[in-house]
Amino acid sequence: MRKILGLAVVAGALMVSACNTVEGVGKDVSSAGKTVAKTADDAK
Repeated sequence: MRKILGLAVVAGALMVSACNTVEGVGKDVSSAGKTVAKTADDAK
């Protein structure tokens, strides 16, 4: 029973950290896209 509980805690921690990582990557990609769009507008 302790092993199952321990594995559940570890799995939950990994899921939470993965969500934060994916959110961070999404923000980075969004920021890069805005920069590219701004550069393209400035070049017109």
